Amino acid sequence: MAGGLLGAVLGPNLAAQTRALTDVPFMGAYLALAGVALLSMGVLAFITFPPVAAKKASDAGRPLGQIMRQPVFIVAAATGALGFGVMNLLMAATPLAMQQCSLPFSDVALVLEWHVIGMFAPGFFTGHLIKRFGVLPIMGIGVGLNALCIAIALSGVDLQQFLLALFLLGVGWNFLFTGSTTLSLQTYAPEEKDRAQGALNFFVFATTAVSSFASGVLVTTQGWQLLNWGSLAPVLACGAALIWLARHQSRV
Repeated sequence: MAGGLLGAVLGPNLAAQTRALTDVPFMGAYLALAGVALLSMGVLAFITFPPVAAKKASDAGRPLGQIMRQPVFIVAAATGALGFGVMNLLMAATPLAMQQCSLPFSDVALVLEWHVIGMFAPGFFTGHLIKRFGVLPIMGIGVGLNALCIAIALSGVDLQQFLLALFLLGVGWNFLFTGSTTLSLQTYAPEEKDRAQGALNFFVFATTAVSSFASGVLVTTQGWQLLNWGSLAPVLACGAALIWLARHQSRV
């Protein structure tokens, strides 16, 4: 989490300082990013991971299909994937939208900086909030923050709208994704965690990949306003899933 906050400050500012180092726009930023990646490789070279114990035949656990049919798993996977997908869709489209609105790159860097701060800063206390108020209420707040983000984004295209909307989007993602991850822990036994987490990660990052490819196309062909209106559908779907699970658990 501390690394995320550090990256929130260093990343956009590094891009702003290096994007014009060459005649090709943003080539300097990509070269700087390559340098960061090489530095990361150097740090990782000093890490020694303990060997993984061989699994026993008796540790097989339930089939993946049986795990995935649980209502809690369905909601955890759906909210995690949709919450991550909406966050990535709007985040990736924001620099293009701000460019279309003739805002300078320094403003883009500032907006993305506060967006990433919103993503990682709440991580220091989100777990405590979940323990105190429960996982579903915190996830519900995350859904509400995503909806508020979209409402602010639809209210205008000045710097303050982009800044506040993307900050709330980051905080909403933190509450929703941390909550969905916490919720998923109820769905599998220790010997089943590899296959269950593998399935959850597949749903989340497949959705993220689709939203990454779609963001640029949608914002340049449909516009920032329609992109935000369309993002309401998965946000509302997350809210409906949480209400359904809460009612299901109360009946049980």
